[in-house]
Amino acid sequence: MMKFLIMMLFMIPFCFMKNMFWLVQMMLFLMMFLFMNLMMEFNLFCNLSYMLSCDIMSYGLILLSIWISILMIMASESLFKMSFYTNFFLFNVIFLLIMLYLTFSVVNMFMFYLFFEGSLIPTLMLIIGWGYQPERIKAGMYLLFYTLFVSLPLLMGIMYMYKEMYSMMIYFLKFMNMNIFMLYFCMIMAFLVKMPMYFVHLWLPKAHVEAPVSGSMILAGIMLKLGGYGLLRMMIFLQELNLKLNYVSIVISLIGGFYISLKCFCQVDIKSLIAYSSVAHMSLVISGIMIMNYWGFMGSYIMMIGHGLCSSGMFCLANISYERLHSRSLYINKGMMNFMPSMSLWWFLLVSSNMAAPPSLNLMGEISLINSLMSWSWMSMIMLMLISFFSAGYSLYLYSFIQHGKYYSGIYSYYTGVCREYLMLMLHWLPLNLMIMKIDYSMIWF
Repeated sequence: MMKFLIMMLFMIPFCFMKNMFWLVQMMLFLMMFLFMNLMMEFNLFCNLSYMLSCDIMSYGLILLSIWISILMIMASESLFKMSFYTNFFLFNVIFLLIMLYLTFSVVNMFMFYLFFEGSLIPTLMLIIGWGYQPERIKAGMYLLFYTLFVSLPLLMGIMYMYKEMYSMMIYFLKFMNMNIFMLYFCMIMAFLVKMPMYFVHLWLPKAHVEAPVSGSMILAGIMLKLGGYGLLRMMIFLQELNLKLNYVSIVISLIGGFYISLKCFCQVDIKSLIAYSSVAHMSLVISGIMIMNYWGFMGSYIMMIGHGLCSSGMFCLANISYERLHSRSLYINKGMMNFMPSMSLWWFLLVSSNMAAPPSLNLMGEISLINSLMSWSWMSMIMLMLISFFSAGYSLYLYSFIQHGKYYSGIYSYYTGVCREYLMLMLHWLPLNLMIMKIDYSMIWF
């Protein structure tokens, strides 16, 4: 595991050399394929080296991080063309990737906390440095304060665990059972805000709308998954208390997911709609983790991977339209089928994956989550039914509104998609829909 960290560190000088934009991306591709060929043990932590290790859960999320980072660079070609602080942008992406890699692979709880919070800094840089509107400063503040407000209790909780266990190893958590309400609240709140759970989700739509395409991709693709990963890791020693209190989180998430789904129909900003749909999907993931059964854990893990690819792809599509029209409004982006017929196929493919159509990973995740929630209480069926139905509803609303209808007469200059954009969308869509062939890798680990 250390070798990949060293490889990323040695990529940093390349960021500051001239005309190395695509070389950095190629090196990340190389790292991706090297990482894919790691020998993995199914139910154990493996590849142990210097406080870093890997199990299937870390492995999938690290792969996703590297993949999304590659696609972020591919999506940000306009920065390269304009020479808009390209070197610093590349450095930011690599620094963010290092932080995420360490968060997912470190075995020490304090180090996990450090990198978990450290990943916030480059994200903030992306939003404030390369965002579009002046409101990006406010969005950055929202992101910072929401996340930092609940991260201090997490640090205190970790210190208390050290006092009890005399160790900070995540492995040893399974031998502990903490039945302390305050500790439970401290340990999970930071992750619920990061997910984000309904009620503490307000930073997400703001951050998404103001972020550049790369910022939106990494926020939707990875940052939301940090919370899920933390919950999956920490639930081991909070089992007893969680079984007493889980209904609170599940009820908030399910009702919130339904309400946010309705809220999606009110949006007139493409990015805002996709961001709110992320909150609706994450509410299902939170419910799956809180239920504490096998199906729930599996479903939430698969849903996280699927949503990361799908949501990131949809933000790419929104950006492709934005680069042409310089507007994210649904009313101005109408009738796109007239201008970019082949792009409308990609809109359809990614929107259908977003509403969990087969053969996407989202479908597999949603089936597992519905299964687990039904085993918990049949009453949850009502909310699940509404969330699934409205998820299809707002996805179709987005697609039909953008692709069909009379196009905006103010469009004066236009060009259709270029190879880079089609490749980028294909690299989102293929893993999302082909990984279901080997779904056993995601389902049979524990």
